[in-house]
Amino acid sequence: MNLEYPYSFEDVFKLCKEYLSEKQLEVIEKAYLLAKKAHAGQYRKSGEEYILHPIQVAGILAELKLDYATICAGFLHDVVEDTNYSFEDIEEEFTEDIAKIVDGVTKLDKVKYTSKKESQAENHRKLFMAIASDIRVIFVKLADRLHNMRTLKHMREEKQREISSETLEIYAPLAHRLGISSIKWELEDTSLRYLHPEKYFSIVRQMKQKRSVRVESIKNACEEIVSVLEENNIVGEVNGRPKHIYSIYKKMQKQNKSFDEIYDLLAVRVLVNTVSDCYATLGLVNNMWLPIPGRMKDYIAMPKPNMYQSLHTTLLSPAGQPLEVQIRTYEMHEIAEKGIAAHWAYKEGRKAGKQDNFYQKLNWFQKIAEGDETEDTAEGFMDSLKVDLLSDKIYVFTPNSDIIELPKGSCVVDFAYAIHSEVGNKMIGATINDKIVPFDYILSTGEICDVRTSNSSSGPSRDWLKIAKSSQTKSKIKSFFKKAAREENLEKGEVLLKDEIKLNGFDIDEVMTQEAIENVLQRYKYSSIEELYRTIGYGAISANQVFMRLTEKIRKEKQTKEKLDKLLSGSEDKKKIVTETGVYLKGVDNILVRLSKCCKPIPGDNIVGFITKGRGVTVHRTECPNVQHEDENRLLEVEWVDSIKRRDYAVSLQVHSFDKEMLLNEVLLKLNESKIVIKKINSELKSDKTCIIELSILVKNVDECDFIIKKLRQIPDVYSVERIVK
Repeated sequence: MNLEYPYSFEDVFKLCKEYLSEKQLEVIEKAYLLAKKAHAGQYRKSGEEYILHPIQVAGILAELKLDYATICAGFLHDVVEDTNYSFEDIEEEFTEDIAKIVDGVTKLDKVKYTSKKESQAENHRKLFMAIASDIRVIFVKLADRLHNMRTLKHMREEKQREISSETLEIYAPLAHRLGISSIKWELEDTSLRYLHPEKYFSIVRQMKQKRSVRVESIKNACEEIVSVLEENNIVGEVNGRPKHIYSIYKKMQKQNKSFDEIYDLLAVRVLVNTVSDCYATLGLVNNMWLPIPGRMKDYIAMPKPNMYQSLHTTLLSPAGQPLEVQIRTYEMHEIAEKGIAAHWAYKEGRKAGKQDNFYQKLNWFQKIAEGDETEDTAEGFMDSLKVDLLSDKIYVFTPNSDIIELPKGSCVVDFAYAIHSEVGNKMIGATINDKIVPFDYILSTGEICDVRTSNSSSGPSRDWLKIAKSSQTKSKIKSFFKKAAREENLEKGEVLLKDEIKLNGFDIDEVMTQEAIENVLQRYKYSSIEELYRTIGYGAISANQVFMRLTEKIRKEKQTKEKLDKLLSGSEDKKKIVTETGVYLKGVDNILVRLSKCCKPIPGDNIVGFITKGRGVTVHRTECPNVQHEDENRLLEVEWVDSIKRRDYAVSLQVHSFDKEMLLNEVLLKLNESKIVIKKINSELKSDKTCIIELSILVKNVDECDFIIKKLRQIPDVYSVERIVK
């Protein structure tokens, strides 16, 4: 038997005949013939005809007894990527379903990226988005990767390591997540062979040396278990279970032990007909030899999220060595080997509905798709995803005894968001086994976590992003702030644009006409004025850019009119007034003008000039108490004009709030979100449990200052925000 190419088309067809209809078999044969025609003249690195690879992929899928569309996609999976056939060709020849699976597996080779890492990350992102749409994509990709690993010896060493690393990071954990252990173990063992060949072959060699002793011990254990089952009228099958090389390697690495120090290499699997037989067998086996405390696991009562069910117990065999015994039904064994594929809904010609238990098992991929929206780059998306894929898991209970699976190292925040986004957003506290714990409490398997929520909660803290472990938790927190920022940016963008219009001496209604707005939206490819405002609000485009585009027609008309007026009048218009401070002293030139440090006037304030002895004119707000009772003869009329350089103006604010934890953080967060420069900040706690925060910030005008005051007033427990005069 050829280990690299074990299947012929006839072998695959024979496997499909066991469970598919004649009509479906005809489509499968058609897919094979098209693939053979498309790949004609193409060869693998090994020198074999290329069509042999799609046949092997289809064969692996047929062994899993997947539906006919998936088998067809197995034959066709490289056609769009490596031949002249397109997605539309596949859709026309077959079905949209088959074409979409093929497209999901196809790489983005037609797009050019700045680096190989970016290209790989984008391809992975595309794959995961396709999986979220149709889970059959990952079956084809896993089968494709499995056969590529079987033929990896024909690649150069650098490529072998690169592909093996990717397999160990992405594809083996995915196979585990789907419960397909038959593929998972082979991917892991083969990856280890190419990544650490010396360690791989060392373990293989030592296993061979002790093989005779191990085989004899397992044989004796199996015979004793069979004898006990027969005595108790339990029909079952007992076999030695091979320990996989990668699992031994991981144990040696994790526990820092040599091969000789790994004692639990003996393993036996017992298959019986019913669940009651499983528990009866467990009792009998535990009575035969001494059970090792803490090594009994009941995955029947509490199945793993990938649907794995079995009873595990480790005993001390008569030879004095630990012996692991797994007990399960034949149906459980089928699921353990084939995972979700064993429950494939398409076999019955129907798609799983959102309420089906099957759909819930696949919900993880939907969450991946949601998480993608909050990551700026594909590389960031993959880095966060690997945390969930590669981390060990813990299992924590809700008060209703539901099990929540989380990456090891998860905290209370992860648990709350794993239940539901709204539970996380409204969380105000939590208890573990009825004891109050902080949000950064690290959870352990078996604990009962009860999350307390409140509708008056202002939402999550950005600090939670630092303590959360799961990428899905971080995604949901980012999504909350993104949504909140959308409304804030909408309001801020509108203020900035209208302020820009006014600062340039234009009337808002004159500029913001339907025609001008539509031209701008078309120019920047936005669907609505609200979307344009948000873009200005978070700084992706400046208010001045939009203003220039909005007033393009008006400015041209004004320039034409001005030229005509000059020609007719024979004289030039007065120059536009511009000053250093942005303040113009009417009828007076060449005099020093300064902005007052007590009331800090900003554009938009009502202002007055005050003649100081030997220091020119100081500009105050009209309501400033320092000029209220001064000699009217020393007061001058002033007005805001353009400054020589666009500038920001200092303003002092005072925030009054009830004292609470993280108050200062929330204030700083609001200012940071609005891209406000902070010059000075001071916080003082009063004896009556209130707090006063004094801020010195830079703003462009009164509108922006009012906008910031409004934002600060939205912070829970803040009851007053006001500009102050010193």
